[in-house]
Amino acid sequence: QVQLVESGGGLVQPGGSLRLSCTASGTIGRIQTMGWYRQAPGKAREFVARIGNIGSTEYVDSVKGRFTISRDNAKSTVYLQMNSLKPEDTAVYYCHAATSRPYWGQGTQVTVSS
Repeated sequence: QVQLVESGGGLVQPGGSLRLSCTASGTIGRIQTMGWYRQAPGKAREFVARIGNIGSTEYVDSVKGRFTISRDNAKSTVYLQMNSLKPEDTAVYYCHAATSRPYWGQGTQVTVSS
């Protein structure tokens, strides 16, 4: 079992920045990749970014150049630095860990509004 706890969401103005954190506990040795998904009201959950055990990264096109995912294996934590935020980035952001099955955090709200 893997438990994921997110933090760092909040309200920010367009153009601002936020950093999300997700700390894993439990059988973390089996985690292959960690990442972030988001779900806006009335929309399906969508992939945002992921990072592999050796640091390879992948992003959805809409956040490339603005978001950066990183991982601190010593702390079992993955971060999502979000810069130049736009209103369309407003969503609940979910941390994801992949082992032989997927694990999800509880979600953290990000609201971009003036």
